[in-house]
Amino acid sequence: MPAYKFEALNAAGKTTSGLLEADNAKAARSQLRAQSLVPMSVTPVSAAQTGSSASFKRRVFSATGLAVWTRQLAGLVGSGLPLERALTALSDEADAPTERELVAHLRAEVNAGAAFAQALSTAPREFDAVYCGVVAAGEQSGALGRVLERLADDLEEQQALRSKLIAASLYPAIVSLIAVLIVVFLVTYVVPQVASVFASSKRALPTLTVAMLSISAFLRSYGWLVLLALVGASGALSFMLRNESFRERFDAAWLQLPLVGRLARGYNAARFAGTLAMLAGAGVPILKSVQAAAETLSNRAMRADAMAALVQVREGAPLASALAGKKRFPGLLAMFARLGEQTGKLPAMLERAAKQLSGEVQRRAMHLATILEPLLIVTMGVIVMLIVLAVLLPIIQMNTWVK
Repeated sequence: MPAYKFEALNAAGKTTSGLLEADNAKAARSQLRAQSLVPMSVTPVSAAQTGSSASFKRRVFSATGLAVWTRQLAGLVGSGLPLERALTALSDEADAPTERELVAHLRAEVNAGAAFAQALSTAPREFDAVYCGVVAAGEQSGALGRVLERLADDLEEQQALRSKLIAASLYPAIVSLIAVLIVVFLVTYVVPQVASVFASSKRALPTLTVAMLSISAFLRSYGWLVLLALVGASGALSFMLRNESFRERFDAAWLQLPLVGRLARGYNAARFAGTLAMLAGAGVPILKSVQAAAETLSNRAMRADAMAALVQVREGAPLASALAGKKRFPGLLAMFARLGEQTGKLPAMLERAAKQLSGEVQRRAMHLATILEPLLIVTMGVIVMLIVLAVLLPIIQMNTWVK
């Protein structure tokens, strides 16, 4: 039964809105009048209205929310509940009106005879090509519940890895920001105030104090220009990164950095292996699986390598050989792909590779954070010590003059 979104006036003259199911718009208005509501507008929640995700201008699901919703749907479908009833249950349990509207839209599409993957594709802001491809493979194989479970596992693993990387980098970022603010405050305000006491003295100030006063004068006079230059450089870089060729070169250079480069390479390789394992395990053809997995890579240089490997696979080369020729991908991935092709268990081997790569990325991130935390503290301590010495040296020098 189609779903309709309505706006109506109640007996108190207040506007109310929501969703209801009816055979047609006329029946929907009749239902509203039966509830003592005056219908103002009744519009169908259908592909004609949301085929380009026009009704959902903002994201309905967060990364965590999408994983939870997929897990709930997998549980309902896996327990033998028909898809339409499962969507109805999720729509009734939805807390946010936008989520309720989205699920009602999906249910209306399914009731109209569309495949579930086709219904999901009408909301590309929420469900990407990989998500829809896995669901389509699950529908074709008749194992939608099991495929949704694997999809939920993959979403949760990706979110867990992303959260650990953010947590590992959050503390150093906060410490760095606070350190910069404290140093700027000391140099631009505290140092000039203290140094002004010795301005009347005709004796030469210590070299460290003179250097600190010069830095302070520069920041007070041209600090806003430095800040403006940094903002302009960031804007220019952001604009240049929209160019695909420049973005590919930039990402390739990023992979060459000593520490973060290895993290980026491992993270993208784990993402590629995990997505490819999930798609291949769901029964998606290998060519489509490699293409979809390549499109999930955030690093354009590694994406270009994956697409080049796809060309080789299309020409008949084994996946392991195609990946082995791409030096940006870790050798571990090609090794597990070769084992999977030799044993006929490619999805399982790729999933094992993804877990090992993900674990290595997490260990490296935590190790890097462990090193950066004391290093930042020591660096900040040294800078503050130099500022304090720049203030104390003239005092010590003045005491020497008095004696």
